[in-house]
Amino acid sequence: MLELFDDDPISRPLTYPGRIPAASGVLADDAYMPLQPQGDDPGEWGVAGEPLSALLAHRGCLPLTARHRVVAVGSNAAPSQLRRKFLGHGVRPVVPMTLADVPGIAPGVSAHVSRWGYVPAAPIDTPGETSRLFVLWLDERQLAALDLTEPNYTRRTLTHPVRLEPGPHLPPPFVYAGKHGCVLDEGRPRRLTPQRALIQSLLDEIPRLRQVCGDTPDDFVAGVRDESVRATASRLLQAERSRARAAG
Repeated sequence: MLELFDDDPISRPLTYPGRIPAASGVLADDAYMPLQPQGDDPGEWGVAGEPLSALLAHRGCLPLTARHRVVAVGSNAAPSQLRRKFLGHGVRPVVPMTLADVPGIAPGVSAHVSRWGYVPAAPIDTPGETSRLFVLWLDERQLAALDLTEPNYTRRTLTHPVRLEPGPHLPPPFVYAGKHGCVLDEGRPRRLTPQRALIQSLLDEIPRLRQVCGDTPDDFVAGVRDESVRATASRLLQAERSRARAAG
């Protein structure tokens, strides 16, 4: 699992959303420890030869029952990104991360450029569809720290329960909804794709964006390090009314 920490989207924007685990686990400081589902109580799922509840207790961390659930739509599902965010706010990164079937939303593309240089995800409404996404189990300090890293989003509660994979249904968790709308593709919300391909498609489709940010994704990332260029790029995404609209 060490490869999950080789890089993160903050340091390497074109890797966004980062290295996403293939299965449920626990971000435990500088490691990602796989979880073995065992029954309907995720607190008793196995990790490193003991129940998750015991691992959390041994590390002086709150149990699942005292934690908030947050669906990760973009880079918050990458352990390297989460670790960097929490350490940057003086919070210990010990976070259970459980895969779940989440109805009604999918990762779309926010109509803004992050200060790190990537075009981030935002949830889009997908009635009748279900997405396989990670649920993060956060204590109060972790939730407060994550809120601080999401100034372009509003934390809200989903309208539907989610189902752990495999396991029980959980009450509706939180999700970070975008403040800037989402990018459309032929009138429909664009789905999140690998960052290099996404930025290249935006440059190809929006000539003014190409004039401001250059012809390639590498040019784009280098250009938007300048705050004024980044603001202009975000305005171009938001002004393309045939491409951007408010997320549901």
